[in-house]
Amino acid sequence: MDTFTTVPNSSSIQISLFILMGLPGIHEWQHWLSLPLALLYLLALVANLLIVITIHHEPMLHEPMYHFLGILALVDIGLATTIMPKIMAIFWFDAKAISLPECFAQMYVIHCFFGMESGIFLCMAVDRYIAICHPLRYPSIVTEAFMVKVTGFMVLRNGLLTIPVPVLAAQRLYCSKNEIDHCLCSNLGVISLACDDITVNKFYQLFLAWILVGSDMALVFSSYALILRNVLRLNSAEAMSKALSTCSSHLILIFFFYTGVIVLSVTHLVEKKIPLIPVLFNVLHNVIPPALNPMVYALRMRELRLGFQRLLGWVKNCPYSNLSLKGT
Repeated sequence: MDTFTTVPNSSSIQISLFILMGLPGIHEWQHWLSLPLALLYLLALVANLLIVITIHHEPMLHEPMYHFLGILALVDIGLATTIMPKIMAIFWFDAKAISLPECFAQMYVIHCFFGMESGIFLCMAVDRYIAICHPLRYPSIVTEAFMVKVTGFMVLRNGLLTIPVPVLAAQRLYCSKNEIDHCLCSNLGVISLACDDITVNKFYQLFLAWILVGSDMALVFSSYALILRNVLRLNSAEAMSKALSTCSSHLILIFFFYTGVIVLSVTHLVEKKIPLIPVLFNVLHNVIPPALNPMVYALRMRELRLGFQRLLGWVKNCPYSNLSLKGT
């Protein structure tokens, strides 16, 4: 298959296909990693679909906290599905070629879903802040209209601010090497193959990281710092325990997500010495959270566990009357 197309009236050659080489340094045996990655992907699909169906099926789970959890589950499904089928095709069938439009589309969707996940964690943090620090005002603030506006804002924010990433990458001239030492079309991996200046691309990538993920992370941890300050002022040990328990599942996933972001950023500093590390971390960070999130919530939220059991027929006619939808 010809992977190059000559540009008319030009002495340069424009690449028409990229080749995703997979995990750098271990191409010969990377297929052995396909089984655990496939199992993680299958777990992510089944678990997150179960969460979405359970929340839709159980009227008592039609609360703001579970609304955000359902959106997070859909985002996790989208994020994992964007990358895993292509990775499996590379490992199992050696299908490494990907067209430029497909590559740029994957780049956009990855950035969009990644930003959405960060944004949903922020929404969940704000929801918990209002519920714990301003409980009497919670019903009047977190209304159905509020939920629609917040969700719409997150979709528009990430959808619009992410557009320049693939657009700028598509404007570059790719005229020599077309092999990407990665399993997916990462922005930095793709533009590193460009023959012209990529300063604008790198600047916007940095800008996007600080505006989206950086601001979300700062606001998330600020919200939980205010929650902790408020909880420590409570006189009742039982109330304090309940409030902390309410936030524990969120904090576990938020800590894992943003720690992964920081580790991924740091590993790019050693990319030239050990190129496998940032690529492997990038892949894992896109598949482990979607598989981990449902398990943490299922273990920590009694209402969700009961919803699973009712949906699967393990528990019948079990009342919710003694359960609090604000905690575990």
